[in-house]
Amino acid sequence: MLEKPRILVVDDEPQITRVLRASLGMHGYEIQTANDGEAGLAAFNDWKPDLVITDLSMPKMTGTELCENIRNHSQVPIIVLSVRGEDNSKIEALDKGADDYVTKPFSINELLARIRANLRRATVGKEEESGEPIDIGEFHIDPQTRIVAVGGKEVHLTPKEFDLLVYMARHPGKVISRRALLNAVWGGQNVQSAEYLWVFMNQLRKKIEPDETPRYILTEPRIGYRFRPEKV
Repeated sequence: MLEKPRILVVDDEPQITRVLRASLGMHGYEIQTANDGEAGLAAFNDWKPDLVITDLSMPKMTGTELCENIRNHSQVPIIVLSVRGEDNSKIEALDKGADDYVTKPFSINELLARIRANLRRATVGKEEESGEPIDIGEFHIDPQTRIVAVGGKEVHLTPKEFDLLVYMARHPGKVISRRALLNAVWGGQNVQSAEYLWVFMNQLRKKIEPDETPRYILTEPRIGYRFRPEKV
């Protein structure tokens, strides 16, 4: 019998943890909950979940701090729950290693779709880690160690930023549609928001571009993006 995927839910709102425990449990997941960031980190270390869902605003340790602590020693997928108006906190959490976000109020079906996509991507990512290093233009990308260097300088990327860069580096010079990127990195049919992709792409650009004018990741209006790894 296959083991149920383990999901840790960290939120200081009892109603949220109660609903998610019941709803996700009905869909075949094993659930453990924690009501603050410190308790969430302790549960993560003890229980070793396959995926973490965390609120951003919590006592003792914020969701962003929890993401950072988990990323210090694990690549497990992390989905953050945000509310409208928390854009800065959301972007900070993504920069600290969160893979995905869902804005409250959300539907259970939307969250389930994100969970499936992230668990699937984590499995595929493990299989792809055996891939050969990519040396192209100014970029050195090692899927095994997840090390990225641009112009000889190492750059720290979050898991999703790394996945985006790897996919584009494997299709240099080609126009890649937004849908193709969403399909490749998030499991696609479940995530179709151009704004959603823009958030991650904007963070990636901040880390690899030498200035505010994109040199490596070019926007193709109304279509998507083009990766140009060489200096112009």
